[in-house]
Amino acid sequence: MPIQLYHLIAFFFSAIVVLWMTPVVKTFGIKSGRVDRPNERKVHQRPMVRLGGVAIFTGTVVALLIVWALGGFGILPPTKEWEVWGVTLGGIAFFLIGLADDLFSLSPFLRLLMQVIIAGVVWQMGVHIDFLSIPFVGLIQLGWLSLPFTVIWLVGMVNAINWIDGLDGLAAGVSGIAATVMLFVTLFMQQPAAALIAAALAGGTLGFLRYNFNPAQIFMGDGGAYFIGFTLAGVGVIGLAKTTAVTAVVLPYLILAVPIVDMSAVILARLRQGKSPFNADKRHLHHRLLRAGLSHRLAVLFIYSLTLWVGTLALAFAGIPSGIAYACAATSLLSYTSWQVWKHARQ
Repeated sequence: MPIQLYHLIAFFFSAIVVLWMTPVVKTFGIKSGRVDRPNERKVHQRPMVRLGGVAIFTGTVVALLIVWALGGFGILPPTKEWEVWGVTLGGIAFFLIGLADDLFSLSPFLRLLMQVIIAGVVWQMGVHIDFLSIPFVGLIQLGWLSLPFTVIWLVGMVNAINWIDGLDGLAAGVSGIAATVMLFVTLFMQQPAAALIAAALAGGTLGFLRYNFNPAQIFMGDGGAYFIGFTLAGVGVIGLAKTTAVTAVVLPYLILAVPIVDMSAVILARLRQGKSPFNADKRHLHHRLLRAGLSHRLAVLFIYSLTLWVGTLALAFAGIPSGIAYACAATSLLSYTSWQVWKHARQ
């Protein structure tokens, strides 16, 4: 069977499972009262089930199990097999942390402590960043600094995806675009195992948009956001950051630039005002767009176009055929959505 067919199987089976399971999860959430109620910081106006991450998690894992049963992962060398297991088991652990928070409202300190511990265990399993790329210098070996850098990357991306989950369809769409870009880049970089994980995640997140795009019927909750954030970060490590090419090392940061920059800007703004970086507020990009007068959908679509733009820049940077053409097309789309944003903000 052609290797690309396994990636299509992973994508479509994940999407099908999510499309089938999400209404089931929604019904369970309504009957059990597991809903997210409106407050002064949140945008939604009515109670919403926030267990959609269960469907995304199940769809992704089921799709990977099907591909594994069909032999899609092939015979991996021991080190690569441990990396795949590290991403898989780490994703399960982070999903359980988020699900526990959805159900029992864990304290921020406890959540962070568990995230750091799991990230440390995953590092021990082989999912670690060994070097960084510095402009005009090249690759710098991290040595013992690999552990803190990897933990910061994994935990940071988990919370970055969780923090942008503030509008209907925003986190799912941004993550789906990023996962799809990672799928193509990892295939081009000849990392088929990492590409399979990216394909399954892309199918699950994009399938979830059927019920999560505005007006949303269900939220993914912390369980979904934690699972998606960790899986994206993990694929970036085992599929790209392990490659010694300077271009490959910087690709995960470029593909995920939108949630990274948003989280970094919010943290710096809070610290400048002497506030804790973990205190929730309305400083995120999507909050600012709404305050500027944009509709819910236009704000989300603008951030989609921004995510797609940096994704196509990554395609061009990686040297993928026609990558520059994709980047030019995405630049045109971003220019149009930016003009729409400017027009609505001016009004």
